[in-house]
Amino acid sequence: MAGVTGARVVVAGGHSAGHIEPAMNFADALRRLEPTAEITALGTVRGLDTRLIPARGYPLELIPPVPLPRKLNRALLQAPGRLRDSVLAAGAVLDRVGAEVVVGFGGYVAGPAYLAARRRGLPIVVHEANARPGVANRLGARMTTHVFTAAPGVQLAHATAIGIPLRPAITGLDRPALRDAARQRFGLRPDGPVLMVTGGSQGAGAINAAVSGAAPALRAAGVQVLHITGPQHAVQVPGGHPADAPYVVIPYVDEMQYAYAAADFVICRSGAMTCAELAAVGLPAAYVPLPVRGGEQRLNADPVVAAGGALLVDDAGLDPAWIEATLIPVLTDPGRIAAMSARASAAGAPDADVVLARYVLTAVAERRRLTSRGSASARQPHCCAEPASGPGREGKGSVVCLGDALDDGQAEADTSMITVDAFGAALERFGECRDQLRSELRPGALDSEDDGPGADGGTDPHGAVMGEVVDDGVVQEVRGHLQQQSG
Repeated sequence: MAGVTGARVVVAGGHSAGHIEPAMNFADALRRLEPTAEITALGTVRGLDTRLIPARGYPLELIPPVPLPRKLNRALLQAPGRLRDSVLAAGAVLDRVGAEVVVGFGGYVAGPAYLAARRRGLPIVVHEANARPGVANRLGARMTTHVFTAAPGVQLAHATAIGIPLRPAITGLDRPALRDAARQRFGLRPDGPVLMVTGGSQGAGAINAAVSGAAPALRAAGVQVLHITGPQHAVQVPGGHPADAPYVVIPYVDEMQYAYAAADFVICRSGAMTCAELAAVGLPAAYVPLPVRGGEQRLNADPVVAAGGALLVDDAGLDPAWIEATLIPVLTDPGRIAAMSARASAAGAPDADVVLARYVLTAVAERRRLTSRGSASARQPHCCAEPASGPGREGKGSVVCLGDALDDGQAEADTSMITVDAFGAALERFGECRDQLRSELRPGALDSEDDGPGADGGTDPHGAVMGEVVDDGVVQEVRGHLQQQSG
């Protein structure tokens, strides 16, 4: 948006490349649109933040990381205090740089940034790259209507699908024009199909083993291979005849546009960034979702697979026999590859970086307009404002419960859903009440080095405070139980 000079933007997306890369791509687009913008990135010492963000030329401010343990144990009980410290640190950064908007991409830093921004009445913009949102972005989406996703159907309130911010080197790639130079760069022949193999930045042993095991069949079919193994992996490929199709093995590629230009087809994991980049350049793929976290990577690949631009194979089903029986017939059919390429390209969204940058500049301009008028609407309500009523308002004890920690009307009826979906929103409220609860419970109950029976799935009264307390009655029951133990 023209005329929004000197916009002060804080970007929060860290730990993994899947959070950092779209955040940095958005920041680049914002600077192209508004060179006077002042962009600060939040990060932590964990993960890739300190390596990737400064390399892109942005100032990095570190705050304490707040991973959320998935078990009811001592680490989980410490999470509210850690979150409070992280929110304070994030708030200090927002104040120091005079932030006008916070743009979050998920990860350890996003949740504290959202909470700190909400306290200050700053606009919050959320971008979710994955088909299954993480805790931080589920929390952020409760605080704003400015929510954007990579694809339709992502379960976040107010979501608008725009794609994932990508580098111009990818979105502007002319594969046919760069094809010959790219193949020469990797020692591949100018003619004949090329299969690119990658397991992401760290590689994937299952993909490496399956494709290298199929090397004889690929060579026999005349399929060239550009195999990017990952820096920690070594692949042994059976020797072939000099006349055979080349099988090139390299550990890593810094400029992926050349690998994309050289290839006709890709076999890879289905991380959100990988799916977005391949769709943007029109490369068909065989996606092998990482078999963790309930198979969430499969969801990233579903749209392009449904459009006919990709194949999908389970990790357990990927082996040399599958490559020979299923993949090689596709690789040796130019007409099918061309059709899949067109369908993959149609599923892409190459301008997400600019779309998001323009929206953020518009949000800054609107905030400035409201602020200049002294409008009360320029400030959002505090996320942890005390509700006028709710479970436990009538009791004398502070209400340390998940439902009550949410804004009015957002408490879930199902306590199991509260634990999953509302946990992030409750953490800050719990942190504020923790000291009072500590004074009322047996000394040391929340700080014991022993995780208690709950660590192995039993009943842990300390864990109940975080996982199951939904009203004052349960709080009193927990107090009584602990008092009996101490007596």
